[in-house]
Amino acid sequence: MTSTIGSTVLGYPRIGPNRELKRALERYWASRSSEAELRAVARELRADAWRSLAAAGLDSVPGNTFSFYDHVLDTAVTVGAVPRRFTDLGLSPLDTYFAMARGVASTSPLEMTKWFDTNYHYLVPEIGPGTRFSLADLTPVEQYREATELGVTTRPVLVGPLTFLLLSKPDAAGSFRPLDKLGELLDVYAELLRELHRADAGWVQLDEPAFAADRSQAELAALGEAYRTLGELTERPNILVTGYYGNLGDALPMLASSPVESLGVDLVTAPSTVDALSACRNLRDKTLVAGLVDGRNIWRTDLDKALTTAATLLGFAGEVAVSTSCSLLHVPYDVESETRIDRHVTSWLAFAAQKVREVVVLGRALREGRDVVADELTEAREAVADRATAEGVRDHRVHARLASLRPEHTRRSDYAVRRRAQQKSLRLPPLPTTTIGSFPQTTDVRKARAALRKGELDEATYTQRMRDEIERVIRLQERLGLDVLVHGEPERNDMVQYFSEHLTGFAATDNGWVQSYGSRCVRPPILFGDVSRPEPITVEWARFAQELTDKPVKGMLTGPVTILAWSFVRDDQPLGDTARQVALAIRDEVRDLEAAGIRVVQVDEPALRELLPLRAARHKAYLDWAVEAFRLATSGVADATQIHTHLCYSEFGDVINAIVALDADVTSIEAARSRMEVLDDLNAVGFDRGVGPGVYDIHSPRVPEQAEVADLVRAALRAVPEDRLWVNPDCGLKTRGYAEVDAALANLVDATAAVRSSR
Repeated sequence: MTSTIGSTVLGYPRIGPNRELKRALERYWASRSSEAELRAVARELRADAWRSLAAAGLDSVPGNTFSFYDHVLDTAVTVGAVPRRFTDLGLSPLDTYFAMARGVASTSPLEMTKWFDTNYHYLVPEIGPGTRFSLADLTPVEQYREATELGVTTRPVLVGPLTFLLLSKPDAAGSFRPLDKLGELLDVYAELLRELHRADAGWVQLDEPAFAADRSQAELAALGEAYRTLGELTERPNILVTGYYGNLGDALPMLASSPVESLGVDLVTAPSTVDALSACRNLRDKTLVAGLVDGRNIWRTDLDKALTTAATLLGFAGEVAVSTSCSLLHVPYDVESETRIDRHVTSWLAFAAQKVREVVVLGRALREGRDVVADELTEAREAVADRATAEGVRDHRVHARLASLRPEHTRRSDYAVRRRAQQKSLRLPPLPTTTIGSFPQTTDVRKARAALRKGELDEATYTQRMRDEIERVIRLQERLGLDVLVHGEPERNDMVQYFSEHLTGFAATDNGWVQSYGSRCVRPPILFGDVSRPEPITVEWARFAQELTDKPVKGMLTGPVTILAWSFVRDDQPLGDTARQVALAIRDEVRDLEAAGIRVVQVDEPALRELLPLRAARHKAYLDWAVEAFRLATSGVADATQIHTHLCYSEFGDVINAIVALDADVTSIEAARSRMEVLDDLNAVGFDRGVGPGVYDIHSPRVPEQAEVADLVRAALRAVPEDRLWVNPDCGLKTRGYAEVDAALANLVDATAAVRSSR
């Protein structure tokens, strides 16, 4: 067995430097390639990652971090947690896997939600009393052997058993909890560890980020029992247990006293963990893997500060290793591939490849002394200092405007007053139908945007093509009979990136792709300075759409919290201050839309729950500034202007009161996969505004039947009166095709009409 870990990272991007996995998946799903061809692309991506990490000088290379869709789904398949509705389909193993992720015509997929407080989405396992765990898939062992054949020794990475169960949901009502199945699941993990041992794996990494959140005493006790059980196995690799995205709290001493060989801690998100480590008396015979390089953001590490922290840790554990704070899944591959970003800004950045080098430098300095990496330390020191004093980071006009704000800037009239004004202005029927905003992004639309960017298309021609697409979308919605229309957003590459390209303080990447889920990739913009809006962004597109129809057209904007959540944000000022800057920019846009005749404005905040701190003690401070930022963005309009917001793909129970406090006139919210569960939470806190629970899961390619949609509308009506209920899809339609959108929206409209006529 390998006895040390040394310099390492906790995971690595898996989509490919040029999104090779995305393209291979979508070819396979479209039946344009075979399973063998898809697997060949996957093997090449894994090989490239392992070889590049080994060549960069890491002492321990993470393995089993590749996934065709999602690592939590992979774990469910490995341990045999495949619901019967998928096994009954009679598909191949790979297509069964994709059915769980995406659904098929006859079967809904697993629920999808956010992975802790990140913008990554995972598939929620369904566990019930009848679940029979078994070692059903040996992919972790096979990929270990695959890497060994390439000359690279890896450390297989797995979702830990506690986190797997705590992220699962019961498959039926009742008192059963997935954690009740821990003993059976541990038997499977033990069998898998034995298989890895027989394959000569020296280390295995078990990730337990669920314990960076508040946990009950029973859950903590289960953690301790689980790692005593696994640690006492005689045939197993050395075990590294990691807890990232925050402070492990009471789980830290629990794990420190277990028989595992190593603990990994996140010292970027939770630097106070250093104090907790100093109090742990059971680390003397363990390796402490110190997460000193930020795995979630893209700023260069202050290597001097990180080394000072590492030196402090040397007295706490038998050995100190250096790593990233979490997996590098959350950052792009390589800053060297960027040509559009100002080189001055680029000098402040570290993507995955650069972070690997930072880890290697820190490891060498810790083992061999600072002198051996003196040049690297000097370069990092100069970059950190330059960013702190650079021009363009601070705008005194923005700060003066923030200082002038008063409480009335975040207030509107009472909802009852606004509602009467909006009913008179909009004259909508009961159960008004609408969509969330975007319509399919066709190949022609994407090509036109690319041609404009490359200078191959002039502005006037581009504008006409976008107008043609907007008219197509408006006419489609009129034909289908929707009540409140949207312009379809053909001009937008992404709901955050598009706005960042029109605001000061942001830089856009060319190749800064990160995985959101499956084949869905996004390019988070880089927020490096103070934010303002030089000129209107969406107004002319919305004005043109409204001129095409007598029905109201929604202005579509992205909210300040979501812009922050889906960007790489500056870390040199409080996040709430940055949110208020963005909110003022959005406020200007909302007011200009109203002045242009737009009577409905939607300000999307799908990331409201995503940024919620994992520890309850920090919830209030976050929610206070998050709610304030939304209200600042939306409170500058007349009573008759209807403000919508949209939230999706998160567990909303912890932010229900904040949703009420947003004071939006209408809130649309994901509900199709969970079959309206969120409405009970809203009712429990007396929510009395308009609400549009999603009745059509747009993340699945299946078209819902009219009867299915009607059943969901009726289920919603049992919780929400018809004068407050809206009917809409779960999310925007950007990733879908026109054929399925046309059919699905037709069913949505027809189902709504049927429900209206039956009341």
